[in-house]
Amino acid sequence: MNVSTPMLVTFFVYIGGMLLIGFMAWRSTKNFDDYILGGRSLGSVVTALSAGASDMSGWLLMGLPGAIFLSGISESWIAIGLTIGAWLNWKIVAGRLRVQTEYHDNALTLPDFFSSRFEDKSKILRVISAIVILVFFTIYCASGIVAGARLFESTFSMSYETALWAGALATIAYTFLGGFLAVSWTDTVQASLMIFALILTPVIVIMAVGGLSDSLAVIEAKSVENLDMFKGMNFVAVVSLLGWGLGYFGQPHILARFMAADSHRSIRTARRIGMAWMVLCLAGAVAVGFFGIAYFQNHPEHAAGVSENGERIFIELARILFNPWIAGILLSAILAAVMSTLSCQLLVCSSALTEDLYKGFLRKNASQKELVWVGRFMVLLVALIAIALASDPNNRVLGLVSYAWAGFGAAFGPVVLFGVCWQRMTRNGALAGMIVGAVTVVVWKHFSLFDLYEIIPGFIFASVAIVLFSLLDRAPSAAAQQRFAAAEAEFNTK
Repeated sequence: MNVSTPMLVTFFVYIGGMLLIGFMAWRSTKNFDDYILGGRSLGSVVTALSAGASDMSGWLLMGLPGAIFLSGISESWIAIGLTIGAWLNWKIVAGRLRVQTEYHDNALTLPDFFSSRFEDKSKILRVISAIVILVFFTIYCASGIVAGARLFESTFSMSYETALWAGALATIAYTFLGGFLAVSWTDTVQASLMIFALILTPVIVIMAVGGLSDSLAVIEAKSVENLDMFKGMNFVAVVSLLGWGLGYFGQPHILARFMAADSHRSIRTARRIGMAWMVLCLAGAVAVGFFGIAYFQNHPEHAAGVSENGERIFIELARILFNPWIAGILLSAILAAVMSTLSCQLLVCSSALTEDLYKGFLRKNASQKELVWVGRFMVLLVALIAIALASDPNNRVLGLVSYAWAGFGAAFGPVVLFGVCWQRMTRNGALAGMIVGAVTVVVWKHFSLFDLYEIIPGFIFASVAIVLFSLLDRAPSAAAQQRFAAAEAEFNTK
């Protein structure tokens, strides 16, 4: 039995388990509502872990540890920003969005919600938001496929091209079969696997170096700046990393979890579970990269893989320090992170194409069975485009994620935040905010202005546009204001 055989067996068992869940969900999927939102039946635990797993993609086990390994603890500002942003999203948006979508024609998707909430008879909001979803999610999907390819490439010595397809096929299969229920149920398993890997791995790394004090001494000896939270940081750099937290308000794959909860009352418990999971996972990811500095400083003979690509640090540590069977389980956590997020993204893209474009414009009277099958084939279409985008072996996971995260955060974040909190917001305000946010991100990214992360100006300019255009517009209709007030009143009931 060669060294990769136990890992191969572990991977096949894991993927087989995910496909089995997909098949079970397929048997429970009776209509398009089930396929897209699971019939709004998720309890607190599944809502929390599914939101967390769909959020924390391959970058959690590859991009973030790699950034910490290469630059030191100063890169952990991103984890601080994400924690603050996620908590605010759970606190302010989650419960309100769950109630508001039900009051506004039982909206199944974000474009659906925008169209109903702002009484958009022209359907331009639906079209623009669907386009934003398709553009930025295809880039986001490509990041997940790159992460999966890196995993298979490193673990099984595949070529990048072969690894690209191997990493994508399992995710496509169970998303195609089971839709939202498959994605949510598998997310719960995957979230458990991710937290196990991220708690165990740094503990073993510290022990391998000789303990906590020895690890810190080695890291300090290599460069005292590795311990400096402000290493290479100015005010703009710190704000840029903290600004990642703004992205949470506009991520469709995370917001879909809130919309699918069985009740807004479940959100409170889900928030506590979700935030505890997130803090432990982020702390573990930071620790993997940070204490990995000490391990590879002491063992330079093992450092070839991370010298070539710092994002492989978790993979290399798992392979070197653990029994192949345990390493296979730990490396499955990367696959879990990739699959959980990629599947959600494929499903949201599918829903945008099916619910918001196909049904909205081509087949208004399409049957539920027809919509489910169109949704499945749209999953395949988006996946193939994402694979084409990911085909460049020079792609970096964190770079792709940061662009897509900013695009959604700026285009949708202010619209969602104001939309569930401000009764006076209008259709023109929403449209202006969406366009200004998306355009600002693209332009700012292209010109790299002031080295400031593009989500920050995008979010600010979009918010200003929403307020300005809403106040210049006439007030929403009495019916719209009544629906908003009724939803807010229900949200405030305990």
